[in-house]
Amino acid sequence: MPPPLTQRRRMLVLAICCMSLLIVSLDNTVLNVALPSMQKEFGASVSGMQWTIDAYTLVLASLLMLAGSTADRIGRRRIFKAGLVIFTVGSLLCSVAPNLESLIAFRMIQAVGGSMLNPVAMSIITNTFTEPRERARAIGVWGGVVGISMAAGPIVGGVLVDSVGWRSIFWINLPVGLAALLLTMRYVPESRAPKPRRPDPVGQLLVMTLLGSLTYAIIEAPAAGWTSPVIMTFALLALAALIGLIGYEPRRAEPLIDLRFFRSAPFSGATVIAISAFASLGGFLFLSTLYLQNVRGLDALDAGLWMLPMAAMTLVCAPLSGRLVGSRGPRIPLLVAGIAMTASGILFAAFEAETSNVTRFIGYVLFGLGFGFVNSPITNTAVSGMPRTQAGVAAAVASTSRQIGQTLGVAVIGAVLASGVGSAVGTSSYATKFVDASRGGWWVIVGCGVAVLLVGLLTSGRWARRTAQRTARCLQEPEIQEATAGASS
Repeated sequence: MPPPLTQRRRMLVLAICCMSLLIVSLDNTVLNVALPSMQKEFGASVSGMQWTIDAYTLVLASLLMLAGSTADRIGRRRIFKAGLVIFTVGSLLCSVAPNLESLIAFRMIQAVGGSMLNPVAMSIITNTFTEPRERARAIGVWGGVVGISMAAGPIVGGVLVDSVGWRSIFWINLPVGLAALLLTMRYVPESRAPKPRRPDPVGQLLVMTLLGSLTYAIIEAPAAGWTSPVIMTFALLALAALIGLIGYEPRRAEPLIDLRFFRSAPFSGATVIAISAFASLGGFLFLSTLYLQNVRGLDALDAGLWMLPMAAMTLVCAPLSGRLVGSRGPRIPLLVAGIAMTASGILFAAFEAETSNVTRFIGYVLFGLGFGFVNSPITNTAVSGMPRTQAGVAAAVASTSRQIGQTLGVAVIGAVLASGVGSAVGTSSYATKFVDASRGGWWVIVGCGVAVLLVGLLTSGRWARRTAQRTARCLQEPEIQEATAGASS
């Protein structure tokens, strides 16, 4: 018999869920600092480094919604425990990977576990904290963990890489994952959705095909050639999967992705903003880490310390953004985010900010400020006006969009960099080529910042709210008809 849900136990459940978020978030930020060390040990190309990141985010993006719906159906606690086991085992395997190919495969195992953690943990928190104000505080604590991981990740990663080696960055997941598993078995109650969504295996397969084919085509194109038969085949496969999704999903009663959501301008805007913002983040970290260590010759700890201004601004601005969203709506945070991220990108793209300590510091502060303001309004805008029964699915799509953005950001910006540096990696000409080669990547980040600014402006006004209201009525009609039929019978 599980103990009752006292206030102390609810706090323990929140702490356990935050532990899972911490190891998943910390894993990503720590990994970026370790990329140059991995590259040297394995003799990897730029595309090889891209795959160590994108193999994880790609699998995560593909499985997030499946994991959430499966947890609703067979039990959230059960899936959460399975996720902790798989993520911890995947971390152990990553730490002993003998080559780059094995590391990429083990990162994919990690991602399978990671897909069962964050969305399921959010559902557990929602069901544990039923009072609205208490739930809001719990979600605020949850969001703060992301900021902590961003601030601590580069420093923790730098210390571990410099003192023990890059393999140790995966060891920190082992005790935390094991402790979270034991505590989950003791304190987290089981819960299921009263009416879980049915599986959509065809939709799931189409999503995986679309994301996998598109990412492969972008990452491998600089080496294989943009018009090579292999790249063209994967590009066409991605296009076919997209067409298949658009044609198949509307015909299902409970689709994996309800395309009617996109009739809401705030929801569509949140999707575009999430992809743009997290593409910027993925590309920003990728370019900065390689530059600081491979070009400037800094060790991992010094490179991590350089990331601290960005992480600190994100940590400070995230709760401020949340309060602004609650009191004034998402428009102001989105405009601040778009302007700051665009300005940061322009500093690097047009003025080579990375070559000067002062301008590099300003660029990192601006990016951290922008990213700190953008995250809170994404989920708020995605669920704006949605019926309560659909809000969880809308939030899951927003989470998936974040992972898709990070995947595409590393893929596209890494491909631009690889095209510029060519085979110069590890040679004396690499440093001289890097700044020029990375300029195109920084312009991509500028474009993403402009997208956040313009889309945020367009989808946060009166017209946008009216489209959300119309979409909500459209989504509620089947539920009303079903309730009416049930009452009449």
